[in-house]
Amino acid sequence: MPSAKKTASIEPLPRYIMPDASVPAYDEIMEQLQEYHRSLIGTSYYYIRVENDRMVLCRIVPGAGKLFFHEIVDHEEHGISEDDLEEAVSMGEGVFSTPGYYPVSGHIETKLRVILE
Repeated sequence: MPSAKKTASIEPLPRYIMPDASVPAYDEIMEQLQEYHRSLIGTSYYYIRVENDRMVLCRIVPGAGKLFFHEIVDHEEHGISEDDLEEAVSMGEGVFSTPGYYPVSGHIETKLRVILE
């Protein structure tokens, strides 16, 4: 089976990177996510981030007791609409200490579990 090789200065895909100092403290966010049992779906923690009136579904994948990587998820690919995200934020079922971060709603949790588990 062929394997991906580095060509010149370009790394093969996928490329996972650790969040750096330019982003919020993801360890702190992950700690808060653990308080919301519905945030853990499969092996990832899901949450909603609101920035400049834009809502995105995000996930954190822990590994070996640490943060492995973080990514923005294509919510539409998982059957989650903009209205679902807006509803989750407006329900106010929890707010993280970091402004603009919210747990997923029960409705979003159900959709993700059906697809991912």
